[in-house]
Amino acid sequence: MREHIDRSFTLKNSRFYQGTQDYRRPFNNIILPIANVNYRTEGFDVKDVQIYVDNAENYHKSLFARKFHNWWAKDNDIDTAIDESVESYFDYGLALLKNVNSARPEVVPLQQIAFCDQTDIMAGPICIKHHYSIGELLDMKGKWKSAEIDKTILMARFAKPTIEGDTTKTPGKYVEVYELHGMFPESWLGAEKLGEEWEDTGKYSPQVHIVTYYVNENEQNKNGICLFKGKEPKPIFKALVRDPIFGRACGRGGIEELFHPQIWINYSMLHISQMLEAVSKIVLKTNKKKITALNNFSNMKNGQILDMDGDGTLDQLVLQPYNKGAFDEFMNRLEQSGRVIGSASDPALGLNPVSGTPLGTTEIVTQQGIGIHEYRQGKIATFWAEVYRDWVLPHLSKEINKGSKWLDELTLSELQDVAEKITTKQANDKIKQMILSGEIPTQEEIDAFRTTLKETFMKGGEKRFLEIIKDEFAGLPTDVEISIKGKQRNLAEVTSKLNSVFRTLLTPGVIQQVQQSEGLSDLLNQVFESVGFSPVNFGTITGQQMQPAQPVPSPMQPQMQQLPVTA
Repeated sequence: MREHIDRSFTLKNSRFYQGTQDYRRPFNNIILPIANVNYRTEGFDVKDVQIYVDNAENYHKSLFARKFHNWWAKDNDIDTAIDESVESYFDYGLALLKNVNSARPEVVPLQQIAFCDQTDIMAGPICIKHHYSIGELLDMKGKWKSAEIDKTILMARFAKPTIEGDTTKTPGKYVEVYELHGMFPESWLGAEKLGEEWEDTGKYSPQVHIVTYYVNENEQNKNGICLFKGKEPKPIFKALVRDPIFGRACGRGGIEELFHPQIWINYSMLHISQMLEAVSKIVLKTNKKKITALNNFSNMKNGQILDMDGDGTLDQLVLQPYNKGAFDEFMNRLEQSGRVIGSASDPALGLNPVSGTPLGTTEIVTQQGIGIHEYRQGKIATFWAEVYRDWVLPHLSKEINKGSKWLDELTLSELQDVAEKITTKQANDKIKQMILSGEIPTQEEIDAFRTTLKETFMKGGEKRFLEIIKDEFAGLPTDVEISIKGKQRNLAEVTSKLNSVFRTLLTPGVIQQVQQSEGLSDLLNQVFESVGFSPVNFGTITGQQMQPAQPVPSPMQPQMQQLPVTA
């Protein structure tokens, strides 16, 4: 497992796994661009995480839960955690997440694992190696043993390990600390020091141990210092394996799939560089012995004349890399093989297709190549939905019940839904008020009032202040689903097709049919959204805003103002 992780890391970062890291050795990195395609196509955003109230009577509050989550998740960098898990999932075939009792789960760098079960990482103890600074250790006072922390600080060193396994000096002191989680004998919790004799009673429990070591000047053995130990009430790790392989903790990683193409491309690059180095030399030939005796022409001055005695010759020997074409073809085939393995088409890599390739063929190939990414994206989304239910939602529920007010942007459908609810509520209040005052409103008056109210609300634009009252979500069950349907669509392709349709439909006289047809109107809204425009600003074209109402008697004419949106 360690060898697999190290090799994947070094090759991804254009470093040779074996031999000297001499930058005169050519390295044509085909892994990194393919990896970037996988990160981009298999990841998703926090806006794809849909939080909703799992209660029929209060389901309408799901809009506020969803909007609050988008703002709250970005503030807690949960999107960064999702990206890190996608990268680890592709790079090493394994993403390991840890619950650290905060809104954002920690994605454990696999290089930090000191030891684990290399056949199934969730089946045995997991030990993570940290390098704590003095400040970080002092922050743990009150949580860990204060006296042991002071002792540990005295033995801190101005050094940290490097990627190559060496030790480098640092301007600050660091301490190597091991964090161990697993199922251990309960007698371990009673032992004051590691290595103390203990009796195995046969009882085991999930535990966590924080340990560091020191070595005396006259001793070679390590002496342990226990900074903390205790029972662990709930599992704090979750793992997602990519393309599982029996007997391995890591699945088949995306970089691992590209090992052989990358190695043989570097082999070809090495021979090409040696070939170019040979043919780049200036070699002269002559039939004059006195010229050859000079051996080295590098000491000659510019413009110096050589006397050839009339019958001698001095010519440059022309050297050509005759075999370079074979190596180039070999590398191109390997690179194309790597792209096929990594499902990275030329358009996905930002490369122009081969000249003469029809646009339709390019679109079909690109869409088919995304299929495997969508499959893996679905597995990642399912995994994160579980993480949300177990770890994230409790923190979200706690924060949302504190109450909050923020500026957000609503989509056209969200605006219409809110406008309909507000219109119904205001119209009912107005009807009650008129009836209590002795007036009987007509249906025409009610419709006119609703029309005017909805128009005024829609004119406020898509940016609105949203407010959640304190404890409004208390006791309400929430759940999560991750909707990534259609995320990988080629928006340029979709917009082009929709525009082609409307170039035919939007002729004089047809626009009225579009306004009257809900299906065509929704399709036109998709065109505006695909090209980055807000359909709210084009309501008169799409038919989404109501037509101006006819004047009504003054008793029913409301004094309108922009209405706040409140849960």
